[in-house]
Amino acid sequence: AARIEEKRSEPFFMTYGDQGFLYIAKGYGERPTSGYSVEVNDLYETEDALHIHTSLLGPENGEETKDAATFPYVVIQLEYIEKEVLSD
Repeated sequence: AARIEEKRSEPFFMTYGDQGFLYIAKGYGERPTSGYSVEVNDLYETEDALHIHTSLLGPENGEETKDAATFPYVVIQLEYIEKEVLSD
């Protein structure tokens, strides 16, 4: 979590292993309002790598937002796999 806090103001992609788990984290940097979220469109394994595809979703039409900086990101926890992780 500390690594994410350090990087969250800019777009980031990182992976790390801890206690038998693999964590994949992807963030989209600072956004000017609330209402943003990250959607995982696809996560799959090939012979050589894991692939993750995500999208940043903005506030929905008519959604009430707050004028405050937000930092949308997603973290996925998997059993540890010794493979390269590729992001879209």
